[in-house]
Amino acid sequence: MNISALLTSAGINTAVCAVLFSLYSVLRKQPNLVSVYFGQKLAQVNSKRNDPFWFGRLFPSASWIVKAWEASEDELYVNGGVDAVVFLRAVVFSIRVFTVAAVICLFLVLPLNYFGKDMEHKQIPEEQLTVFTIGNVMEGSKWLWAHCLALYIITCCSCLLLYFEYKNITKMRLTHITASHCYPSHFTVIVRAIPWVEEESYNDTLTKFFTDYYASSYLSNQMVYQSGAVQKLMSDAEKMYKMIRSPHMDKHCVPRFMRCGFCGGTAATSFKILTDEPKITRRESCFDGSDLRKKECGAALVFFRTRYAALVASEALQSPNPMSWVTDSAPEPCDIYWSNLCVPYRLLWIRKIAVVVASIFFVIFFLVPVVFTQSLVHLDKLTKMFPFLKAITKRKVMEQLITGYLPSVVITLFLYIVPPVMMLFSTLEGAISRSGRKRSTCVKVVYFVIWNVFFANILTDAAIEHYQVSITKLGDAKHIPNLLAKAVPTTATFFMTYVLTSGWASLSVELIQPFPLICNLFYRFILRNKDDSSYGTYTFPYHTEVPRVLLFGLLGFTCSILAPLILPFLLVYFVLAFLVYRNQILNVYVTEYDSGGLYWPIVHNATIFSLVMTQIIALGVFGLKESPIASGFTFPLIIFTLLFHEYCRQRFHPVFRKTPAQTVIEMDRKDEHCGRIEDIHAQLQSAYCQFRSKSLNLHKSTEHNKIESVLADSIETGDIVRLDDLEYIAPGKRSIS
Repeated sequence: MNISALLTSAGINTAVCAVLFSLYSVLRKQPNLVSVYFGQKLAQVNSKRNDPFWFGRLFPSASWIVKAWEASEDELYVNGGVDAVVFLRAVVFSIRVFTVAAVICLFLVLPLNYFGKDMEHKQIPEEQLTVFTIGNVMEGSKWLWAHCLALYIITCCSCLLLYFEYKNITKMRLTHITASHCYPSHFTVIVRAIPWVEEESYNDTLTKFFTDYYASSYLSNQMVYQSGAVQKLMSDAEKMYKMIRSPHMDKHCVPRFMRCGFCGGTAATSFKILTDEPKITRRESCFDGSDLRKKECGAALVFFRTRYAALVASEALQSPNPMSWVTDSAPEPCDIYWSNLCVPYRLLWIRKIAVVVASIFFVIFFLVPVVFTQSLVHLDKLTKMFPFLKAITKRKVMEQLITGYLPSVVITLFLYIVPPVMMLFSTLEGAISRSGRKRSTCVKVVYFVIWNVFFANILTDAAIEHYQVSITKLGDAKHIPNLLAKAVPTTATFFMTYVLTSGWASLSVELIQPFPLICNLFYRFILRNKDDSSYGTYTFPYHTEVPRVLLFGLLGFTCSILAPLILPFLLVYFVLAFLVYRNQILNVYVTEYDSGGLYWPIVHNATIFSLVMTQIIALGVFGLKESPIASGFTFPLIIFTLLFHEYCRQRFHPVFRKTPAQTVIEMDRKDEHCGRIEDIHAQLQSAYCQFRSKSLNLHKSTEHNKIESVLADSIETGDIVRLDDLEYIAPGKRSIS
């Protein structure tokens, strides 16, 4: 691939970004799309305010960029929780590291790569991208010390920034724990694998066990029931109720002589709206006592009098048989994943083995698009093996489009099926919380993209390059290190186009929100439902965005000294990601649950892996280039990075795995001193409800209540007159320092 092909891909993606960014700035001003671009918590204002037409709706503007840039970290914490702040800090960390890498590598390493051999250079657009990589440096060159120096600077800056980020996020997590005085999860433990005793219910067995062994700290319990279709019917009924009770449906659901869209009803068969008086006398359950006893699962929620007692019970082994009386810390009520609590605990290890086997087959299946994309990148080599392809390469524009743009588009489209599949695998593994399921999916997607996008592309490139010499040598273990060292600089050309397509273009698609937009139009114009509150809400997709950021970090580290041309494209991506994700967290996504910053260990481990992989590849390249000095100085750098990782793992990571006993004891003492403990115990009895409708949830977070009060005040006073005013509505401030 030459520079002109890369510029073709950059031009196409730049045009796509410019068009979609402009389209977003127009769509977000339309009142009908408020539920898409401002979330459910702000969409309720749409039906209650006066929103006159104004010409500014029809013209693009950059006001959202300014507002996203000016938002403080406290505002992000209020809207998105600790997870949102941690994710954005990972993006900021990448901007800082790769700014340093770009300055060092573009002004020091890149000229050495370009003039590394005595050769006649072409004009810049006609130059092959390999000319700008370390592959263009002669063996035994005395200038390879510059590459080693750049590697040292990048590694030291990365480790220094990682240390301070890990330290600050650890303090943030502890502050988040101590600030949550009334969280019911601190007093609650999930118990699974309750033994079955004849002539006794699970509830009786559980009560006897905890009154016997935890008599002083046990408070009460709540059994988990087999919900299945019941919960689904209640959820569907709630959606239908919202749709039918919409004020817009009140106006349009009147007897008419024209047939309606789906049911064909006329004046005699039209829908009739019932009164708005809910006659629900038993919200907590839809079964009587005998039915509940029959539907009990071998799992329950156990409430304790103090946080410390719950912490001890969740960490202790309750029985000599580890497969019975299994305890875990309970998630928050809005975070708990009820379906998996009904899965027998003895089956989980079988499910996990099945997930591993299914993942292996899925990885093997995904090698097909990887091989196809690399074959498009090496179209010139394929024409020698398949002469009928020469007709395609005769047109220069077509060749640049196929080699520079199409491969990254193909691999990006195939990658869209990965997160849903991994989410299914994480569900089958038995995650007991929604945040835990999403975090497990995130880890799986990280492993998947690192292997299939990074390693599989490198190995496929090595296979295609080596085919012309002798395909039999590829299986020789002696040649694999050399092949990898040669393939990484040449594969960097594909990674550049991948950053453009999967990076730049994906951010513009994230802004547009195509799926919610299509759903909104379907509800509004096909189902004729204009109530924004019935369209549903979306949480931030950490399981797709965190792996993408970490993969681009891996590409940036490994290619920084080998192919520095990728760094400007990466920097543009991370700056755009900083603005886009801040806007989405502030306006689009609703935070229903928060893991308390548990994504940062994933970010830290992936960054350390990227650094070590970069150093190992550089060690192999320096060996191929016959530079013993650079190789000798690179090996201690690997040892230093691993020691730094072990220090952080011992110093900070335990806080993310366990809750400090000192912290919860101090919180218990403070509650007893303030007299809050009895009120908390009373709230625990109704905090968790398996069959409660979301609309009847009485335990809203403080932040959500603040939002509703602010919106109500704004509606009553008439302060909100335009859609842009929604952006200035901010919930109460919280400090995360």
